[in-house]
Amino acid sequence: MSADVVIVGGGPNGLMLACELSLAGVRPVVLERLPERIGEIRANGLVGQVVRLLERRGLYERLSGSKEPPQPAPVYVFGALPLDLSMLEDNPLYLLGVPQPRIEAVLEERALELGVEIRRGHEITGLSQRDDAVTVEVMGPAGAYRMDAGYLVGADGGGSLTRKLAGIGFPGVTRDGTVSRTVHATVPESMVDPATGGLNVPGHGHIPPFLHHRTERGLFVYAPFPGRTPLVATTEWPSDPPGDERPLSLDEMRASVRRVLDADVPLGEPAGDGPFLRRTLVGGNTRIADRYRERRVLLVGDAAHVHSAIGGPGLNLGLQDAVNLGWKLAAEIRGWAPLGLLDSYETERRPASERVVMHTQSQSALIAPGAEVTALRVLFTEFLADRRNVQHIADMMAGADLRYEMGAGDDAHPLIGRWAPDLLLDTGTGPVRLAGLTGEARPLLVDLTEQESLAGEVSGWRDRVDVVTARLQDPVTTRPDGSAASVTGLLLRPDCYIAWASASPRPGSDDREGLRTALSRWFGAPLAA
Repeated sequence: MSADVVIVGGGPNGLMLACELSLAGVRPVVLERLPERIGEIRANGLVGQVVRLLERRGLYERLSGSKEPPQPAPVYVFGALPLDLSMLEDNPLYLLGVPQPRIEAVLEERALELGVEIRRGHEITGLSQRDDAVTVEVMGPAGAYRMDAGYLVGADGGGSLTRKLAGIGFPGVTRDGTVSRTVHATVPESMVDPATGGLNVPGHGHIPPFLHHRTERGLFVYAPFPGRTPLVATTEWPSDPPGDERPLSLDEMRASVRRVLDADVPLGEPAGDGPFLRRTLVGGNTRIADRYRERRVLLVGDAAHVHSAIGGPGLNLGLQDAVNLGWKLAAEIRGWAPLGLLDSYETERRPASERVVMHTQSQSALIAPGAEVTALRVLFTEFLADRRNVQHIADMMAGADLRYEMGAGDDAHPLIGRWAPDLLLDTGTGPVRLAGLTGEARPLLVDLTEQESLAGEVSGWRDRVDVVTARLQDPVTTRPDGSAASVTGLLLRPDCYIAWASASPRPGSDDREGLRTALSRWFGAPLAA
């Protein structure tokens, strides 16, 4: 084999998958058709559970520049309606305002530290499969060549050639009624509100920063990211949209802002170092691959699903795809994967993409022009005065409402199948946050019992599962419904989802049997005695 896994695409999702595979002892090769990163800002940051996920891989400090743990945002938007997240006891919406080029640079740096081979200027041109391998046809700077791999993963975006070559369909819908424009531009200092950082537009009024601002004529966003030229964006629903995407001039952007706000914002040329964005997007696609796997070819990120960017869910969804797939694919290659483990990638991640499609389509409906939509927004505003509704939407947008099927039964511990909470543990040498124990992407048993009585049950899986014995600094954790739930033991998968949990201070035979069942279900057969 030339590689255990060939990953097509060196964007965030492909690089994250390469890191996960390397941590699991697998040799990936990343093929990226671009000879170098172009610096295009396709995303302005990260939204949702992915922020905490990156902390659990030791990457949050590199991205944020802060040694402090991530903190949830006090406000956000859903369909250009404000979400007051300060009313939530358990706020899952974390934000990290780092542009995509920086995210890619950090992930590439980490991948190279782990020994990943990244081949830039290498483009896939064909593939063929047999029972034990996939052969990839590649065109590189020195010409065409072939390489064999155990598996091929397409992380090559919405137009994925990998997906097309594998014969995987991409059903969905195309909409062509919207025109979105985005530019980096300066605004007059006199318009900037010193208290909020937003804009005070004569003839229109105050516009908060970073939040979608809807009018009856369209959508406007002003995003003054620290240390960067502000980003200005509009969305319109013209009666006669252009048939293609064309270069955008600053005069065209000024005219679009005037139509949306019915007022002028004198946009100026961006200041400082680029690259600067000037982009027009006509319409968009909402599609999900008809399958995420075709024998030895798999898909992650936009290669598997595309949707509206409203609310910023793209990297939250795609990077979690990569983390879900990484350890399962590594287990298959290393020979300890239980039957059906690799297929559980699609079983678990397809519902996540379907949920993102649902809530982005819902938000797109809420920002459209028209009196009926305005009436619907009034009703939604009433709904969002209720804390339970805000919690529901925040959990959905963050991806925190996802619960994987772990086969534990209806009366199982309420944390089973859910993302592990941010526990603070006392391991005898001082307090340790759970994020400090998950950087190696290995399965982890957290034994919180009084007699450290669970650790011995893992002896048959000692080559695959790590153990930490500790005490909780806070003796309770939180149920999804906000009530308290005791916990004395947790078995975490490498993606930080809980495969088993117990509330018994002295686990009995049923608890121990449940733990062994979960170990076998997710991490294969135990070693021979």
